[in-house]
Amino acid sequence: MPYLDAVIGAAIFDLSGLPKEYLASQENPDLSWVQAIFQALGLQSLLGSSLRLEGLRYAVAHGIEFQAIVVRQEACYTALLIRSSEAQLDPQFIQWAKQLEPTSLKGNLRFISK
Repeated sequence: MPYLDAVIGAAIFDLSGLPKEYLASQENPDLSWVQAIFQALGLQSLLGSSLRLEGLRYAVAHGIEFQAIVVRQEACYTALLIRSSEAQLDPQFIQWAKQLEPTSLKGNLRFISK
């Protein structure tokens, strides 16, 4: 699966925006990117309640080497860290991310639960 090959980290948040689980790869064991996603989910919650905006569908945080995309799923938010050079945030990637089963990442040998 080419999209999964681009993923080098993941984080799972509950629907209130609180972190549940982190998954790192040997390629990038650093989890500091998760803080930006946590803050984005908090901002989304604040804006949603004060401005009565619709819920978050997805958001992207751009970095120099990496990008993180967070998507809302039925029971959680899933954030994926991908290399900027391989990032193809086209509609098909976003749809794939929305349908990705977070438990499938836990079973992948590339990822280590933190």
